[in-house]
Amino acid sequence: MADERPRPARNETHLERADRNFAELLQELRVTQTGVQILFAFLLTLAFTPRFPDLDSVQRATYVTTLLLAVLAAALFTAPAALHRSLFQQNAKPAIVRVSSRLAGVGLAVLMPAFAGSVLLVVDVTLGRAAGVTACAGTLLVCLFLWGLLPKLVGRSGRGEAPVRAPADRLP
Repeated sequence: MADERPRPARNETHLERADRNFAELLQELRVTQTGVQILFAFLLTLAFTPRFPDLDSVQRATYVTTLLLAVLAAALFTAPAALHRSLFQQNAKPAIVRVSSRLAGVGLAVLMPAFAGSVLLVVDVTLGRAAGVTACAGTLLVCLFLWGLLPKLVGRSGRGEAPVRAPADRLP
């Protein structure tokens, strides 16, 4: 179903909109990338801790899976910069924005189980398997709510608002 809300009026060209959208996307990726880097660094160091050899097969599988998900998320979140660099000054900005936005969405979808897997591993090692599974499920639910349901709820609540118009003195 198409979104029938009136869009805010902006006095920008198609290319200016693409530039603005790409700048906004890069800012979002900067925030997300920091979290991915911290998670990835944490996971890398775990293999070199004294307790790592004591992990059972489920914990090792969780570790490897989570590590690979974190690597994939990092690759997805850095891909827009590589895409932009590869297509720089080739008049491809709208396509770069479109593809980069999809990459970021997939990156978030991959990051969710990476977060949950890291919580599962840590809580499993410290408190036991049942607590780990519970904490993992809670992490997934929180991410699903904050990243999936909350944006839909906020989007619905803004539908009744009047469109934002540029001030009259700024119109051409």
